[in-house]
Amino acid sequence: MQAGQRIAAAGMAITGALALVKIFTGLAGHSTAVVADGMESAGDVFSSGMVLLGLTVSFKPADQNHPYGHGRAEILSGLLVGLVLASAGALISYGSFLRLGQPHEPLRWFVIWPLVASLVAKSALATTKFQVGKRMRSAALMGDALHDTTDCLSALTALTAVALTLAAPQRFFNADRYGGLAVGIIVIVAGVRVTRETMLQLMDTMPSDRMMAEIRAAAAQVPGVLGVEKCFARKTGLSYHVDLHMEVDPEMTVRQSHDIAHEVRMRVVDQVEWVADVLVHVEPAPGVGASVNPREHQSRS
Repeated sequence: MQAGQRIAAAGMAITGALALVKIFTGLAGHSTAVVADGMESAGDVFSSGMVLLGLTVSFKPADQNHPYGHGRAEILSGLLVGLVLASAGALISYGSFLRLGQPHEPLRWFVIWPLVASLVAKSALATTKFQVGKRMRSAALMGDALHDTTDCLSALTALTAVALTLAAPQRFFNADRYGGLAVGIIVIVAGVRVTRETMLQLMDTMPSDRMMAEIRAAAAQVPGVLGVEKCFARKTGLSYHVDLHMEVDPEMTVRQSHDIAHEVRMRVVDQVEWVADVLVHVEPAPGVGASVNPREHQSRS
């Protein structure tokens, strides 16, 4: 099992335990905010499960029907995480809103402890997932890390609401319900952000100019490359596939240009760790040689 899969599985176990404790404690202690935070954590278990599934499928090797591999399953799982987050946040906010102003039993002091435990555990999970997700360039794991960060914020919000209600029940009669409402809004915002980022990747949004410059620099190092006319990259899971148009002397043979194209492909894959493969297009360099053949030759190594 890969590092990302292990972290997702561990996150499911920890989050599941926290969800059960918060829901039962919130019900026993009459806290809407704690129950809302517990329901949000229950949604986390599903999200982490989707991340685990996406990572597992993404590691399958390329085949005849999937020549670019199965990496987009990981991006799709990240999209589902965002949609689940937004939906869960809407339900939590709606339920809390309906309870505003309604009479309720006095809160019990012990509802604080599950929130404190959640804050500590989720901080550790978020830090670990961010580190591993950044190293793996995993949209799903980064989305799940943002989810855990949101959990920390929601737990802190619920803790503040509960503390206010316990300190002055008459003055802050609705603080616990407003806390649940705030938790839902926080979750909605996180869900929209994750959904937007994964949709951009599914729409083949280009990486940053700095990242593209790495590819061009690696290709330019190969002897015989006179220029890089075009360079495109699209994310296919945990890495990128690149289309690169290199310019060579139009008077050289097809075999010579093919060898250079092969060397460019190997140089980029070796030097740029986030690139999975490169499709090299060979074009005649303008203004070089006695004549220029306008027909573009392609070589895929």
